[in-house]
Amino acid sequence: MSAPEGIKRLLYERFLHFTHITDPISAVEIEEFADLARQHGISSYPSNVTSVHVLDCIGNHEPINNTNIAEKMNLSKASITKISTHLLKEGFIKRSQLKDNKKEVYYSLTPKGRHIYEVHAILHQMMEQRFIESMDSFSESELQAVIKFLQFMIDHHKDGFMKESP
Repeated sequence: MSAPEGIKRLLYERFLHFTHITDPISAVEIEEFADLARQHGISSYPSNVTSVHVLDCIGNHEPINNTNIAEKMNLSKASITKISTHLLKEGFIKRSQLKDNKKEVYYSLTPKGRHIYEVHAILHQMMEQRFIESMDSFSESELQAVIKFLQFMIDHHKDGFMKESP
């Protein structure tokens, strides 16, 4: 049985509003990260959240190449090349090659990058705990419905379902 169109329209309006308010989340995350980094004695860190997330991806999968980082983060290889070049220059990551494959470049964290990675993990644990606590007012069935909706949005995002059909 399909839900009434009015409810679907209301959900669409809330969805659009939600997408607009999620844009600033990256700014808040980098501000919180900067505060936490300073508390941990870190004075030099990437200035944007995507670079910190690239460090996180590298730390979780090292050694890892450009293509795999791009796939895991759903970013272009060109973006990862640009970010990794900056992270190399700043001393957060290092390049290496495997003995049996001299052509491909792999990245791993330097001690400086590892420190950023560890502080970022602390931040995400704090954010996850706040999120989990904020969900206490929902029943399990309500949360299951939200999960179903979000998974639908994720699955159909790639298909561009918001675009007009030919």
